[in-house]
Amino acid sequence: MVKYVSNVNELPAKGPIEGPRSQPAARKYTFPKEEHLCRKKLIEELFSKQSSSFGVYPLRIVWIPAPAPTSAPPQVLISVSKRTFKRAVDRNRLKRLIREAYRLNKYRLTEQPNGHPIALLGIIFTGKEKSPLTLVEKKLISAFHRLLGTSAEASASPPAA
Repeated sequence: MVKYVSNVNELPAKGPIEGPRSQPAARKYTFPKEEHLCRKKLIEELFSKQSSSFGVYPLRIVWIPAPAPTSAPPQVLISVSKRTFKRAVDRNRLKRLIREAYRLNKYRLTEQPNGHPIALLGIIFTGKEKSPLTLVEKKLISAFHRLLGTSAEASASPPAA
C-alpha cells in the first residue's frame, strides 16, 4: 500500500548518507553575482592609494579593509593582463581557474571565529606563463593566510570534492 503525502514537511527525514538534510550547517561553495566587484567607483577605490597589496607569485592581492570585522564574503575582482596573455582564451581560462580556486576556498575567509577584515578584494594574475589549478589554489590559500595573519599549518583541511 502506497501512502501519498500532500505536504513536503510530512516527509521523513533522510538518513546521514542520503542527502543534505543530515548536514544543517553545510558549506556552500558558490560565487554568486552579488560577490563580484563590478561597480566602477568601487574598483577605482580598490586601486587608490588607501588600499593595501602584496604579491604571492603568480598572484597579486589588492584589498581594502572593512570598517568592522564581518562574516559576509567580500566583493571580489579577478583580473588577467591583456598585455601578458594576448589570446582571450588564455585570459578566460586563467580567470576561470582563479574563480574556481576562490569559490572552493572562500570559506577560509568567511568562517573565521571573529570575522574577517576585508571589504573589497582584487586578485590579479601577474605570472608570465599559464598555471594549473593546483598552483593557483595553493597560492590563493597562502594569500588568504597572509591576509588573515594566520599560519598555513593552522588551516582547515581542503574540501572533499
